[in-house]
Amino acid sequence: MVPAVAPPARAEPVARFLVRAVDRSLRRRMRVFEYSRNPHCVFRARLTRAAHPLAVPGGSVPAGAPVLELHLWNERVPPLPEHGPDLAWAARSVRLMRDSCRELAERMQTDPVLGNVEAVGGVASLFTASGEHGADGILQRLGFRVSAEANDRPLWENLHAWLLVWTFNRNSIRPGRWQRMRRAAFWTTRERFLCRFGGRASPP
Repeated sequence: MVPAVAPPARAEPVARFLVRAVDRSLRRRMRVFEYSRNPHCVFRARLTRAAHPLAVPGGSVPAGAPVLELHLWNERVPPLPEHGPDLAWAARSVRLMRDSCRELAERMQTDPVLGNVEAVGGVASLFTASGEHGADGILQRLGFRVSAEANDRPLWENLHAWLLVWTFNRNSIRPGRWQRMRRAAFWTTRERFLCRFGGRASPP
C-alpha cells in the first residue's frame, strides 16, 4: 500500500499540476468523454466492453458486453469534511450524482452510439468507509450493486488513484482514513438505469 505521506509543501503546486496533466492524458487515451456541459455534473463516461462478468442487481452481465463506465469528475466531487462523511455531505453527493445520472440517461436515449450498452457503472476507490453516509451507501441508494473489487491492479493504477485523491480530495488521506479506503465495483443494468433516471417503465 502507498503510504499516506504528502509531498513537501513547496513541491505541491508543481506536483498537482503534473497529476492533472497525467490525468488528462490518460482520459484522452482511454476515450473518456464529457457527456454534459452542466458545471455541476460529477461524472464523465467511457464506452468499453466488460473485461469479466459484472455483478448487477438481479444477476450478471457477461464478459465482452458493451458497457458504459462512469468516471468521477474529480474536480467537482464535494470535498470530504475533515471530520469524515456526514449527512450533509452525503445528501449533496447524492443530489449531484442523481442529477448527473439523469443527464446521462437522457444522452443514452438520444445517442445511437450508446444504443447497445448493457450496463452502467464502474470501479472506484471509495473515499470513505462503508456505511449509510459512505460512498458505497450512496451508490447503493442510486440503484447500483456495489461489490468488492480484487486489489490486484498494477501498481501504477493504485498510485494513480492515490495521487488523484491527494490532488482533489486531500481530507480522504488524513491519518487512519486512507487505510479504510477500498476499491469497489458498482454496476446496474441499462434497463434499471433508464428506469431510475430516464423515466422508462420498470424492467420485468
